[in-house]
Amino acid sequence: MNTDLSVCAPSAQGWAVINWSQVQRRVKKLQARIVKATQGGKLGKVKALQWLLTHSFSGKALAVKRVSGNRGKNTPGVDKVIWGTPKAKTNAIASLQRRGYKPLPLRRVFIPKKKVKTRPLGIPVMKDRAMQALYLPALEPIAETTADQHSYGFRPERSTADAGEQCFACLAKGNNAQWVLEADIKACFDTISHEWLIDNIPVDKTILQKWLKTGFVYQKQLFPTESGTPQGGIISPVLANMTLDGLEHALATAFPQAKRKGLKMNMVRYCDDFIVTGHSKEWLEQKVMPVLVTFLEKRGLTLSPEKTRITHITEGFDFLGWNIRKYRGKLLMKPSKANIKTHLSRVREIIKANKTAKQMNLIEQLNPILRGWANYHRHIVAKQTFSWIDSQVWSALWQWAKRRHPHKSARWVKAKYFKTRGDRDWMFTAIDESNKHKMHSLVLEADTPIRRHIKIKGMANPHDPAWKQYFEARRNKQRTKLTLRCCRVPKGAFAEA
Repeated sequence: MNTDLSVCAPSAQGWAVINWSQVQRRVKKLQARIVKATQGGKLGKVKALQWLLTHSFSGKALAVKRVSGNRGKNTPGVDKVIWGTPKAKTNAIASLQRRGYKPLPLRRVFIPKKKVKTRPLGIPVMKDRAMQALYLPALEPIAETTADQHSYGFRPERSTADAGEQCFACLAKGNNAQWVLEADIKACFDTISHEWLIDNIPVDKTILQKWLKTGFVYQKQLFPTESGTPQGGIISPVLANMTLDGLEHALATAFPQAKRKGLKMNMVRYCDDFIVTGHSKEWLEQKVMPVLVTFLEKRGLTLSPEKTRITHITEGFDFLGWNIRKYRGKLLMKPSKANIKTHLSRVREIIKANKTAKQMNLIEQLNPILRGWANYHRHIVAKQTFSWIDSQVWSALWQWAKRRHPHKSARWVKAKYFKTRGDRDWMFTAIDESNKHKMHSLVLEADTPIRRHIKIKGMANPHDPAWKQYFEARRNKQRTKLTLRCCRVPKGAFAEA
């Protein structure tokens, strides 16, 4: 059995000479074989292929590359160790062994959440992250093959935009469902049953049990973990998705004649956030809710009674940062008020924290946030919101500029910080100090073009070679759109030299 150790022995040649193209091809080939074996129901072969991938040099090298090159590469766990040098990364590849492996406790931190709440985050040590990144490619092909068609969260090639388009498809027409069950799972990641995970997740049971029972350290005290999969672990989103996969099948089994009877039942899920549509409030409350409760109960999960509600489409509901509502029979998806408020609060906090910063530095901090938020909402009815956000940002910047020069006139302040470019006035613009001939302007969200997103096909599997041509065509189309968007110069805007 070839474990592909011949690709490049780490102790002999080192990190710098690894052939990453060949490494990725080998891993993808094994993943494709896992998909085929899963589709054929050959569980023994699936396990053998998983063992082959997790014991291969290619799998280990990619795992180390992932954890040492992502955004959290400089965030250590309880052992304070990071892999910052090629030698450390090379040694890390050799250290990823199943025999004798014992994970260390997680470092517990809390990140802000809505309404002054916090969300616990578990930070594993680098080696445990790498071990999870090693077993993830062996589990993900199975998860993608068996996943619900309308599940879009934390899955390759899928996004919130796909979930939004599915919501539109289920609710836009006049004869579509009028009632929506907004389901909220109470502390999903923290309460998933360990017993259910160990019994049902097709991955090395010994390794999985060690991850689940590793515990966490908070304020120098060790706490055990009796349930849940820690938020912050690389493999946790896939475990949560696989826990909830089967929800579509449960509903289809409970209501086999839903389409013929006009029940208008559809489900859209993004990880632990999901909605179920129906023809009446009573049916959703009395028939669908018990099915959901029974399904979740087996997995140690419960619905939050405070946040789970049934809403008529004319009242609208919030989902993934959007408000989805029908106005006089026409469905519109807009940025939700809560999402707008959070976005503006973040922008204002940055402006307030940079009272004495250079204008160029402030522009560099604000542009990624403004551009990212606008790109997230560019598929929905957001043009009017973009213009309103721009006006609010301008007001905050005008106050920022006037505060810096309390004894100067408004005309002087405008001339210093706001320029005229083409037919546009009041452009917040600064000269690049490293290149005096280059100027940078603040991004205007209203310049973002609104374009409908093309939803991914429900059965598409990025690990299945049968879908290779489909995904290549989809990526090429997205690259073409991105190029056109980057090359587009907004009317009257100043083109950087």
